[in-house]
Amino acid sequence: QQPKPPWKELSWPVGGQPADCPDAVPSSAETGGTNYLAPGGLSDSQLLLEPGDRSHWCVVAYWEEKTRVGRLYCVQEPSLDIFYDLPQGNGFCLGQLNSDNKSQLVQKVRSKIGCGIQLTREVDGVWVYNRSSYPIFIKSATLDNPDSRTLLVHKVFPGFSIKAFDYEKAYSLQRPNDHEFMQQPWTGFTVQISFVKGWGQCYTRQFISSCPCWLEVIFNSR
Repeated sequence: QQPKPPWKELSWPVGGQPADCPDAVPSSAETGGTNYLAPGGLSDSQLLLEPGDRSHWCVVAYWEEKTRVGRLYCVQEPSLDIFYDLPQGNGFCLGQLNSDNKSQLVQKVRSKIGCGIQLTREVDGVWVYNRSSYPIFIKSATLDNPDSRTLLVHKVFPGFSIKAFDYEKAYSLQRPNDHEFMQQPWTGFTVQISFVKGWGQCYTRQFISSCPCWLEVIFNSR
C-alpha cells in the first residue's frame, strides 16, 4: 500500500468534532439530492458514465452560485491541480473559463482561490490538499457515519489535506433495492468543495448553490 500523501492532515467538521483523520449530473443539496441543471442543461453529462468508459476516474464541474461555468473537466492523471491564475500549476485553470457573473462577492472569492486545491487518487481513496491561503469546505458521503441523516461540512485549513472520498465506503453505501438510488447512482460518488465560504447549519448559506465559487467532483463508479 502506498503511503498517504506527504502533507499534513487536518479537517474540522463544521458543527462537529475534529475529524480523525463525469459529466454526470451533479446532485443538489437544496433538494436532498434531487438534480438541478445549470442554464443550458447537462445533456453531455450522461455520455461520460456510459458502461465501459474507464478513460477517466472523475470529472470536475466548476460552479458560481447556481450557474455552472465552463465545460466539465475529465481527469485521467492520478493527480490534478485546480487553481485560478496561471502559472499556479498544471491542470484545471478556473481563471480561463468564461464567466458572466458580476457579483462582487463572487469576484472577491475568485481572487482568493489562488493555488486552489490538488486532487490525488491514492490506493485508499481520493485526497484533497488545500494549496490556497484560505480554508476550503468539503461535503462527502464517505466522510461521515453512513447512518447519519445529515452530512457534515468539513473545514480544511490551508496546507492541510483530507481523504475526501473512500471507494470502499462508497460502494457500501449503494442500495440496489433503493428506488432513489437507482435513479441517482452517482449520489454516493460525489464530493462538493467550496472555496473560502462555508455552508450548512452553522452558516447563513444553507446550500452549496449559494456559495460564490465551488466544485462538484463526480467519481467514476465503474
